Amino acid sequence: MTAEPAPMRPPVPLVAALLLAAGSGPVLDAGFPDLGIWPLAFVGIGIILISLIGRSAWGALLVGFVASVSFYLVHISWITLYLGDVPWLALSILQSIFFALGALLITLAFRWIPNVWPTALGRVGLLPIVIAGLWTAREALVSTWPYGGFAWGRVALSQSESPFAPLVAWVGVSGLSFVMVWLVAFLLQFLREPEVTVPSLRLLAPAAAVAVVLALPAWPVVERGTSTIAAVQGNAKAGYFDEREPGDILAAQASATLPLIGTPVDMIVWPENGTDLDPTREPQAASVLDYLGAQAQAPIIAGTITERDGRFYNTSLLWETQTGPVDHYDKRHPVPFGEYVPDRDFWEPFAPDLIGLIGREYTPGTVDNVFNVNGVIAGISICFDIVDDALTREAVDRGAQVIIAQTNNADFGRTDENQQQLAIARLRAIESSRSLVNISTVGTSQMIGPDGATLTEIPAYEPGHMVYDVPLVSEVTPAMAAGGHMESFVSYFGLLALGVAMLLRTKNGRPHRGRPNSGG
Repeated sequence: MTAEPAPMRPPVPLVAALLLAAGSGPVLDAGFPDLGIWPLAFVGIGIILISLIGRSAWGALLVGFVASVSFYLVHISWITLYLGDVPWLALSILQSIFFALGALLITLAFRWIPNVWPTALGRVGLLPIVIAGLWTAREALVSTWPYGGFAWGRVALSQSESPFAPLVAWVGVSGLSFVMVWLVAFLLQFLREPEVTVPSLRLLAPAAAVAVVLALPAWPVVERGTSTIAAVQGNAKAGYFDEREPGDILAAQASATLPLIGTPVDMIVWPENGTDLDPTREPQAASVLDYLGAQAQAPIIAGTITERDGRFYNTSLLWETQTGPVDHYDKRHPVPFGEYVPDRDFWEPFAPDLIGLIGREYTPGTVDNVFNVNGVIAGISICFDIVDDALTREAVDRGAQVIIAQTNNADFGRTDENQQQLAIARLRAIESSRSLVNISTVGTSQMIGPDGATLTEIPAYEPGHMVYDVPLVSEVTPAMAAGGHMESFVSYFGLLALGVAMLLRTKNGRPHRGRPNSGG
């Protein structure tokens, strides 16, 4: 009968692990914009994984919770500018509960996989894959649940301008998260592997793994013509709590559009909430769009708030002069507790003053997310929609040749939020191999090429416009064709491998007995 392997001892005691976890959050956040020091994202992942090795169940939950709270409190601190401290703390804590549960699974993987497969291949080959799969599974869950999920903060979103960014065209955003965590876990396991006796191999093998990953070529961009697109940033007071008169946002957008007259364009794009007067109900707004469209001889894609059958929608309209709206898209993902209150009767007693501020309930849209603009198929994304992997895939499936990402960042001022959202948009451009027009009321507004390069931009908090002949692409990247399947495969593989390890240990009569060590 084979004796059970000695329990894994943690590389650091619990107190030190908690200190490392607390420090990992700011380090991981520094890998994201605004600082954008992308290698630090890998460092942050490494600190978290080291802190989880050899922990007890409660120790893993505590370390994971501390690491996540220290990350989200920094990463989404911009929420306080809009809604105050309570939603910021509540969302950070909710995300950290999920992170803590994921951390527990990773700790169990560190403990069980080497015990069931006690070879170098099991420790260095299988274990990093399982750990990366479990991390990806947790990111996939919180990206969709509850209330549509909160995908902000996935580690892949830190890499929009790194050498790893082109990978998203092959494996998608979740796939890039998997690769990042796998590389870090592989490095840690190789450095800890007792059967590696040549010191140089401890660094050469992980370096070779990175080289192999980066050797994958960028997805080739095959242009199928161009479209001359103009995008307008009005720089109006467009925040939820800004003081303004009705029509002020419309006037600012119109004023910034007038200099375009005389410039041949195929379409003009305004941001989310580009007109505060609904042109489907307000003749004044309709006449402004008619005039601008007639003078520019181009349709206008404008964001506004519409009301139909007593329900409010955050809407993008495709407006043609004298015809009016020929198509519309309603935002699929209104922001919970920002644009609507899910289960209001349940949540309102906890924070009645805060919940009371959200008076207008936006209804999630159900129509398709593409416009046919004189033969050019444009995929439409409104603000928070951009974080949804499935919506980008849907637009491409429906033939989108370019992506229009309309947003209103006015509520978040000069915080990191607009840079973080721009980074997500850049990854979407690379992932789909589509040009992307990211247009905001106040910035940051850019046109991004299919390879992620900035084509042109408008300075933040300045009125202006940008015009560019953006490439049109019809080819489908592997990420668009199978990104969702890749996410499911690696997630389920990690969970299944962990479950098999648990069953095999029990079957072999080797269940875990008590605490693995005195380190917590």
